[in-house]
Amino acid sequence: MSQSTYYERPEPTSESEWHSRPLEDVYAALETSEEGLDSAAARERLDRYGPNEVETEAGASLFRIFLEQYTSVLIWVLILAAAVMGAIGETLDAAVIAGIVVFITLFGFAQDYRAEQSIQALEELSTTYAMVRRDGEKTEIDATRVVPGDVVFVASGDAVPADARVISASNLRVDESALTGESLSVAKTAETVPKEAAIADRTNVLHKDTVVERGSATAVVIETGPETEIGQIATALEEAEDRDTPFQTELDRLGKVIAVAVIGVVTVIGITELVLGDTAPVQVFMTAVAVAVSAVPEGLPAVVTLSLALGARRMADQNALVRRLPIVEALGSVDVICTDKTGTLTEAEMTVTRLAANRETYQVTGTGYDTDGEFRQDGETANPDQVAELLRCSMLCNDVELGRREDRREASKNEDVGDRKDNPNDEQNDSAAEDAGDELVYLGDPTEISLFVAARKAGFDHDELRDRFPRIDELEFSSDRKRMTTLHETPDGDRIAYTKGAPEVVLERCSREYVDGELLELTDERRAEINARNESFAEDALRVMAFAFRPAAPAELSEDNEQDLVYLGLQGMLDPPRPEVAGALRGCLDAGIDVVMITGDNATTARAIGAELGLASVRVIRGPELEAMSDEELTEVVEDVDIFARTSPEHKTRILTMLQSKGHTVAMTGDGVNDAPAVKNADVGVAMGIRGTDVTEQASDIVLLDDNFATIRDAVRQGRRIFDNVRKFVNYFLSANGAHVLLLFTGIMSGAGLVMTPIMFLWINVVTDGIPALTLGVDPEADNVMERPPRPPAEGVITERIISSIGGIAILITATLLPLFYYYNQVLGDLVLAQTMVFTAFVFMAIARIGAIRTRYGLGLFGNNRWLVGAIAITLTLQLLVLYTPLGILFGVTPLALNHWLQIAVVVAAFSILMAAFVRLQDRFFDRY
Repeated sequence: MSQSTYYERPEPTSESEWHSRPLEDVYAALETSEEGLDSAAARERLDRYGPNEVETEAGASLFRIFLEQYTSVLIWVLILAAAVMGAIGETLDAAVIAGIVVFITLFGFAQDYRAEQSIQALEELSTTYAMVRRDGEKTEIDATRVVPGDVVFVASGDAVPADARVISASNLRVDESALTGESLSVAKTAETVPKEAAIADRTNVLHKDTVVERGSATAVVIETGPETEIGQIATALEEAEDRDTPFQTELDRLGKVIAVAVIGVVTVIGITELVLGDTAPVQVFMTAVAVAVSAVPEGLPAVVTLSLALGARRMADQNALVRRLPIVEALGSVDVICTDKTGTLTEAEMTVTRLAANRETYQVTGTGYDTDGEFRQDGETANPDQVAELLRCSMLCNDVELGRREDRREASKNEDVGDRKDNPNDEQNDSAAEDAGDELVYLGDPTEISLFVAARKAGFDHDELRDRFPRIDELEFSSDRKRMTTLHETPDGDRIAYTKGAPEVVLERCSREYVDGELLELTDERRAEINARNESFAEDALRVMAFAFRPAAPAELSEDNEQDLVYLGLQGMLDPPRPEVAGALRGCLDAGIDVVMITGDNATTARAIGAELGLASVRVIRGPELEAMSDEELTEVVEDVDIFARTSPEHKTRILTMLQSKGHTVAMTGDGVNDAPAVKNADVGVAMGIRGTDVTEQASDIVLLDDNFATIRDAVRQGRRIFDNVRKFVNYFLSANGAHVLLLFTGIMSGAGLVMTPIMFLWINVVTDGIPALTLGVDPEADNVMERPPRPPAEGVITERIISSIGGIAILITATLLPLFYYYNQVLGDLVLAQTMVFTAFVFMAIARIGAIRTRYGLGLFGNNRWLVGAIAITLTLQLLVLYTPLGILFGVTPLALNHWLQIAVVVAAFSILMAAFVRLQDRFFDRY
């Protein structure tokens, strides 16, 4: 069939009814057929409706990144200062200030651009492919080029490329948890469903980004990109406003406070000088600029950005990708972590851990899909032959396949991987793809995979076993039947049927049991014993399945002949906790962080996993209970519950809102699309990098590349370390700037004169203070960083102690340096020497200030930070170059003699002694930090 070149997408009133319309109507509305589209029609539709991708916020352009560097009030204060200096003819000072502005701008631009490039690179590596029928032939294309009307083919392990109506399906089950949050896979067929069916009940529709667990299907694409169910959720998320972190808000407020303070001080000095004194207007301008430059911590924006960027890089090395730099600091105040269970606290790989066969119980070692493990009984190694018949049944009555799944992220990095669409049979391309990251994987239902792996632990080879017992018929598993039966031909030409399913369902169809090679009558007493064994397994949070067989089976299977079975035994499986999670969770609890498990699993399993990990919650709230609670009732109990079971993604958002209403700072994990609103609205949104969808990643602040709870713990540790370091250099910068302003103001108002020139203040702020401050950003964490409680949400970077430090250090520096300046300027009449002495002494006082700040965190002056040692050495060297080289002309300084150095040493020593006493006084009235 040839399609018309022009295709008009149906109106919204029709598109919501794709599931209820006959296939012939669907073909007609899409102007397509079971043969798919031709290339011309596909190109026209792609041009008209755009690529098949979820619309996300476009990355920032270079121009936008550049302009964002000028949003800081501090930068504009400097620009104004440079303009004033240039206007009054002080071109050298104006050039230096302008150079500082350019440096800060370029530094911030480079950091932001690098972060933007990293995010774009991650998105580019997530390319997926789709198999479609074009021009009558199967063709693999980039999934973004799929259009409405395309006929697509999906099989076990594939991600569905777009919303599509099923044409035909074979034993198809799809994991729709990414969309609906439902953990169990959904059977799909081509049958029409009622118009009023909910999304989760539309069993003839495949949804974009869901995953085929088993089987295969042919389907016709009905919606692409933003028109898909997932796309519509993503579009709604784009309308949500990004929130500033408390730190961003505080920095903005700090800039405004400094700007107002500068205006106030300059106004007071200007009026005083012009009205009461006889100072020339030009000198008043110079003084005003000096005050502005002295008050503004010019290096602070650069140091903050670098510290956050270095912290983000360190977190990336630990599998936590930071999407918004300021969120790094917000991690330090998290006091509740709401986490998924599957894959985050657990391995996300079902594992058979216990068997019951031959009237005995056996333990199975090993975890996940690793075939290393053994069978044990009463603590001793058991012979796998004792459970061979049970395991043979579980491997044959099983749809798991071993296959290769290409790691596209790795393959995209390998330039030798050819275009599979153009050369589908090219051996070189296949080899390159394997080298680029193909991995051997199990394709199928997780429960069946665990059974398959258990059989492999006993030495069964699936290819050899299936060759010896070829399948000739099957009755597939369904939620109504609760069992699956397969019919096989035996090596001697007979037939045998194998059945697995819910223990009560299988057992009622059994009349005999297999015990040590004999078929014995299944008595009522034995049935009671088997049921008791099943209950014992279930009480330990194991998912239990029973297995049976029928020798001399009929030639065709039907539900009527699933009778007179021979009971083989039970297998109990669970998704085991990750081995590192218990320690990580204990570390969070020790740090004052509550951990809340929110899972779609049943309460028994959730409680058992929680108890094993250390979440011994007395009360578990289930989803139905949660829905029955009012907001007031939930608010009363939400802080006392550690486990929520049988929850939906909507429940996550409600739990989050209640916790935030109680004043908590919450980190929320999520993977499915329906988790995105909760992740977006959390104080720190955490997406799963392996199981997570693109929409959830876009809504998140942090992406866990390994889906591991321990990585969250490590991220919180890094967040606290980074916040400590930010607080250190904010304290360091602002205490210096407070001293600048007070020293300058006091000197002018007392008639002593201009203590330092604007360029001297700039040199201290950017170079001699800025370089050591940069290295404070890489300070190691304090030993007790995960032993302290989280800081209160209302507690910012600038605490009462830091405010007292700013004022106290300003007074101490002024008290020690002003007499020195007064002596050389007023007594000896040498203004240049006086300014040089104060300038140099101030630089050396910075070393004492660093020591005092680091001591509070259990660190010495130089301990555990070799970069700080180098920074101080560079700072002192640069200061000497200013004093004893032609650079001194630019700064208006004079070389110092030995007696000058001795006097500076006495002043710095006196300041250090006074500051040590001041710090001890602070310890009596304020918290340590």
